[in-house]
Amino acid sequence: MATATSSPTCQFLTHFGSPRPHPIIFPPISKQTHFQPYRIIANGSLRNNYFSPTPTISSNSPLLVKAQASINGEREPMVPPFNVLITGSSKGIGYALAKKFLIAGDNVIICSRSAERVESAVNNLREEYGEQRVWGTQCDVREAESVKNLVLFAQKNLGYIDIWINNAGSNAYSYKPLAEASDEDLIEVVSTNTLGLMICCREAIKMMLQQPRGGHIFNIDGAGSDGRPTPRFVAYGATKRSVVHLTKSLQAELQMQDVKNVVVHNLSPGMVTTDLLMSGATTKQAKFFINVLAEPAEVVADYLVPNIRSIPASGSWKPTYIRFLTGLKAYSQIFSRLAFGARRNRYVLED
Repeated sequence: MATATSSPTCQFLTHFGSPRPHPIIFPPISKQTHFQPYRIIANGSLRNNYFSPTPTISSNSPLLVKAQASINGEREPMVPPFNVLITGSSKGIGYALAKKFLIAGDNVIICSRSAERVESAVNNLREEYGEQRVWGTQCDVREAESVKNLVLFAQKNLGYIDIWINNAGSNAYSYKPLAEASDEDLIEVVSTNTLGLMICCREAIKMMLQQPRGGHIFNIDGAGSDGRPTPRFVAYGATKRSVVHLTKSLQAELQMQDVKNVVVHNLSPGMVTTDLLMSGATTKQAKFFINVLAEPAEVVADYLVPNIRSIPASGSWKPTYIRFLTGLKAYSQIFSRLAFGARRNRYVLED
């Protein structure tokens, strides 16, 4: 039986004061200088085929007008309802975020590697929020062509995206020392969390640069993003550390290019009671911290969505780091537990 210090969940939770990382996972063309998803044709027709690398659009389309306005330096105000795209959103925190945006009156696109999960999620959301408010498609963020098709799908159904949330991530559902990790698990984690995130950021930025409204990109962090060690899920921690670096680098890059209407932000949900997090509740210490600090996805989304929406609504174009579980909040909840026994056995029975 693993000791308390060998548990990956506990290794992270030992540093509960950190406001950001947590071991939360969500299971789960021709080369051009500028991404041009639409091609003008003389007869004014529009081919409805978003899987085609170059679907066509008429010369009088509002999408073309928007793109041309962006090139000319014009900017449209970003007012609600917002168009939102969330990767890895057929379940978990991604799905909870989608629901809260819909409740707020926004339009949402969800996606996942699993076409079946996407179909089920879309049907459930449409039953509650209407047919013309939510769309879904299969997307594997590890594949560039799949992400490009996601962009085309978004443009076909909504025209533009105001808020793009990079939530897709993986730990390959594996907790073991690096020396014991399989090639397949390492490739899965790195290709999803690092390469996939880079591809999504690249395509989101390309799309938003064409939009007069611009856009906001939010990258979700995780355990290891603050540089603290993540033993037994080393690859995951390393990739989440790279999330913060990538976000900062993109912020600097966009500033260097004098881009004023596309911004990249960080988003920290804290500890969310996903299946993966709960699977790590195998020691006394892990159970203690999960009960004290973790929250259901719906509770986290209740906090995050209004804060996310407030950024475009206020007209702000400054990079932001939105955190659910702050250090002060974590210490307060731990004190309440130690002093008054609060939050005992909330999710798992403690020894």
